[in-house]
Amino acid sequence: MTRETAAPRTLAEELRARPDDALTELLRARPDLLSPVPGDVTQLATRAATRASVVRTLERLDRFTLQTAQALAVASDPCSPEELAALLPGGEEALPGALAALRTRALVWGPDERVRLVRTARELLSPSPTAPSPTGLGPTLAEAAAGMSPGRLQEIQANAGLPTTHDPVSALAALTGLFTDRARLAALLEQAPDGAREVLGRLTWGPPFGTVAGGRSGCSDGGAPGPSVTPPVRWLLDRGLLLPTGATAGPDGGRTVVLPREVALHLRDGRAHRELEPHAPEVTARRTHTPATVDATAAGQAFTALGTVDELLTIWEDAPPPVLRAGGLGMRDLKRTAVTLDLPEPLTAFWLELAYAAGLLASDGEPDERYAPTPAADLWRDLPPQERWATLVAAWLPGTRVPGLAGARDAKGRALAALGPGLDRAQAPEVRRRVLDLLAELPEGGVPGEEDLLARLRWERPARGAEELRQRLCAATLREAELLGVTGRGALAGHARGLTMARTAVEVTAAAEAAAARLAPLLPEPLDHVLLQADLTAVAPGPLERPLAEALGVLADVESKGGATVYRFTPESVRRALDAGRTAADLHAFLAAHSRTPVPQPLTYLIDDVARRHGRLRVGAASCYVRCDDDTLLAEILADKRSASLGLRLLAPTVLAATADPGQLLEKLREMGHAPAAESAEGDVLIARAAAHRTPPRSAPEPVPDGPPPPDTTLLAAAVRAIRAGDLAATVPHRERGGKPVAPGGEPPRTTAADTLATLQSAVLTGTPVWLGYVNADGAASQRVIAPVRVEGGFVSAYDHTAEEVRTFALHRVTGVAELDEELRDRFAEG
Repeated sequence: MTRETAAPRTLAEELRARPDDALTELLRARPDLLSPVPGDVTQLATRAATRASVVRTLERLDRFTLQTAQALAVASDPCSPEELAALLPGGEEALPGALAALRTRALVWGPDERVRLVRTARELLSPSPTAPSPTGLGPTLAEAAAGMSPGRLQEIQANAGLPTTHDPVSALAALTGLFTDRARLAALLEQAPDGAREVLGRLTWGPPFGTVAGGRSGCSDGGAPGPSVTPPVRWLLDRGLLLPTGATAGPDGGRTVVLPREVALHLRDGRAHRELEPHAPEVTARRTHTPATVDATAAGQAFTALGTVDELLTIWEDAPPPVLRAGGLGMRDLKRTAVTLDLPEPLTAFWLELAYAAGLLASDGEPDERYAPTPAADLWRDLPPQERWATLVAAWLPGTRVPGLAGARDAKGRALAALGPGLDRAQAPEVRRRVLDLLAELPEGGVPGEEDLLARLRWERPARGAEELRQRLCAATLREAELLGVTGRGALAGHARGLTMARTAVEVTAAAEAAAARLAPLLPEPLDHVLLQADLTAVAPGPLERPLAEALGVLADVESKGGATVYRFTPESVRRALDAGRTAADLHAFLAAHSRTPVPQPLTYLIDDVARRHGRLRVGAASCYVRCDDDTLLAEILADKRSASLGLRLLAPTVLAATADPGQLLEKLREMGHAPAAESAEGDVLIARAAAHRTPPRSAPEPVPDGPPPPDTTLLAAAVRAIRAGDLAATVPHRERGGKPVAPGGEPPRTTAADTLATLQSAVLTGTPVWLGYVNADGAASQRVIAPVRVEGGFVSAYDHTAEEVRTFALHRVTGVAELDEELRDRFAEG
């Protein structure tokens, strides 16, 4: 299809004349128009002009395109290219692109020499008698003077040096002509008394409203009470260069005045904006690293990220924290987790939210609800490192939760908690992807300045969200990308460059997997050994294999982390390993098998000494008792003042009874320097293994959508075909029964039930298409071209040319049918 030579009279006519690829671009730029797919072009145009859709589209315009729309809102309707260029001086080079972007999004229509802004956009962007526009301009003279008495208009005409008229329309036209004539208005302003120019200058760039007090006079910008009405202000009011709006301002009888748009444009030399920004701020590399350095740093960060998440899961499977009544994690539990991870609380909140978004953490749903790892966490731990990293990145990139908001307060003053409600921000994935895009546009290894990125984001989406949130999201993206190994030393890593192209969920998963495959060779190989030292420490010179790390984590305590992890052996840690079911021989064999250095003698002695004392005391439930073959040891415990709180008494030479519970008794005896072991009712030693708490199977939370998802090519093609078919069905010429021609009018045909049935049966016999009006179960009327195949049982089965498929229609919902004219009937029959 080609654009018609005649100027379109409506937006629908222009959209109808656009080629299919132009409609595809419109639907791609404004996916909200596809929910549901419009029945025809008229529905598409109506939906494109709705307030919610226009607001959403304006929020996604860049600075200059938005400034162009704002200029059109204060220009004539329609607007000529010359008038628009005069409003946007300095933007002539970028103006065609801005107009093309507005036309693609169906915000403007009409020929290039007479451009019209969609009415809804004009209402949103143009000034009103009581509110300025984003340009800072006020209402026109005619709008501001609406309702003014003819006598007052005559006075203004006379004071301005114009011949008076008794007709308000001609009076306003004469004043408008004066104010739009730069030479005549300049001559009038030359007569202004001292101070008048200063008053006008305070309102020129907006806001255009001020107040004047009764009695004495003056004018203040912004609606604040000003000084009194001085002679300069009176002179301006008498000549219509300032006009009252009729609103009072304060108990002193002050009144609000406004600077007419024509006068403001003269004072601005015709400019719609004080500062025009036709070009995007440039983002350049402030410093540069070699790609190898960037990739190696990012790979190290990625491996550290995996270890942090794994450690977090281990902490919470042993001691799952409770869920707050209002949802989320309590601040005390967040601090406790941060101390255990040796991380600041904001970073801890990020890792918690990331694990939650990846489906590795969730609430268990029990009456005493707690957070714990999910069964998916066990599967995740068994994956190769690069695949675990891909899972985290695939959850991070489209995520809408903002961990940095944890601890802040919402609009109602309620504290926001990590993992709780209120942390979703639909703008987050958009900012995150755009920051990565800008990083990818730099040379490899290039590191931009954060202020440069912010300035670019601000230019690209000036009306999208609050500035504070934009700054927070930009800073968070840079920090989180570094933590995850997406960037290294501030530059985008080579393996992560493919992430910038992903938009849909399927694309994000595929891009994360491809990035993981490129990351795999850069990740350090896990080690199967440690270095034992004589000071009862073990040094892991790199990441350990998971079974070795888990076993060593039970036998020793982590003393320090970093490039090399230091573990320290203590009597308590050795006892912990013995409680877990290991014997002294097992521990000696384990250390000998995994140490590249000889096992130090002090460590051997420590294990043997703890093992020799381990289990000599047995604690069980009587309510509680202690037994030991060494009656001397029991006598020692009984005589120790520290055991007074346990309520011990001697039942037999080898048995003590206690009022404390077994757990408390075990803990107290260990504090006293003993190594007791718990036993069962049968006298067997109980192996103390930490219960790994798990939630029931849980799905990862879905990001909060910011409108409909971007449509794919298949959906766009199908939608355009459906719109074209529906438009053709709604506009085809048809004939009523009897052959009388009827022009297309957009209303569904209406016929009696008998005529409807007869026409459909005839169409089945002849195989010709007909025009059908139909009302669905929701009461929505539509019209379509169908080729009936069968009419029976109160239904008609037909090929629907509008939907391009076979459908069944209930006869009682058919409003009527009509024959097509011969030319279109043959066309549909051939199709």
